[in-house]
Parts: sequence; C-alpha cells; structure tokens
Amino acid sequence: MSNNTSLRVADLPQNAPTPFELRPDAQGLDTIRADLGLLGLRKVSFVGDVRAQGKRDWILTGKLGATVIQPCVVTLEPVTTRIDVPVSRVYLADWSDPDEPEFEIPEGDETEPLGPDIDPALVMIEALSLALPQYPRKDGAALEQADFTEPGKQAMTDEDAKPFAGLADLRNALKKDE
Repeated sequence: MSNNTSLRVADLPQNAPTPFELRPDAQGLDTIRADLGLLGLRKVSFVGDVRAQGKRDWILTGKLGATVIQPCVVTLEPVTTRIDVPVSRVYLADWSDPDEPEFEIPEGDETEPLGPDIDPALVMIEALSLALPQYPRKDGAALEQADFTEPGKQAMTDEDAKPFAGLADLRNALKKDE
C-alpha cells in the first residue's frame, strides 16, 4: 500500500503544497484491519498536504476519518466508533536523536527525522492506531463482580479487597467499651 503513496522529498515543490487523498480499497482495509486487530474497518479517508517549512523541513497536515469496530472490553460484543482527528507531522532535516537515556519525548510530539521519503499511508495507519479507543465499551456494559480464583478455593470478593472497611465499626465498638 505504501509504495504508491510515498512522496520523494527531492521531488516535492518548495513553493506549493503537495496534496494527498487516501481512501484505501477493500484489500487495503483488510490489511489495516488485520494489522490493528480490529473486528471491522470502513469509511477510511486521510486527506491533507505536505508543504515546505523553512528551507529544509517539511510538514504534513491532514484529517483522518474512519469507522472502527472493536470488541467490548467487558462483553466482547462489537463496538463501533467513529474517529475524526486532525493529524500533523513535522519532518526536520536537523532532527537529532536525544542520547540521554532519561530523555522523555513530550506528549503529542509530532517531530520526526526527515528521510528521503514522506509516506502519508504510514502516517495514516500510525495516526489511526493512536486514535483507537483503548477500552471500547458497549453502552451500558459494566463488569459487575468478577470472581477469579483457583479451582476449589473461595473467590475473593470486592468486599474482601477493602481491608480497612471494617475498622470504623471496630473503633466505634471499642469506644463504647471505654
């Protein structure tokens, strides 16, 4: 999919934006759906442009739209979500990889090193994977009480998990005895 969508930086005009419009076909959708572990994927579009920023850097901006179907984290039933997000990437010619091990990349950092190509299809798939709901939940689905234990043993309840819940009662009982 990315072979025909890749833009050679050397061929991009410096003085005008280069538009792109991606609407993957059924085979492309199947590949993305499988790669991202989705139950379903439809109405995917990624529209935007790549333009020069300064003399050597480039910026890609676009709008990603997709309808995704994922399993509910509680019931495993299909959950459909519409995603419409703006996408931006800045490709820097002088990008340097920080060498301090404790260096943290700031949240929402959109800068990347400039290579010979900019591929909107790869950006589209990455942006889609980042925009997916992490815990899709069917309306009204709630985990009531889950009992997990080894066979033959008493399951720990939610009340058992609150070891200090009875302390107030105990304190009050002790005060009465005084």
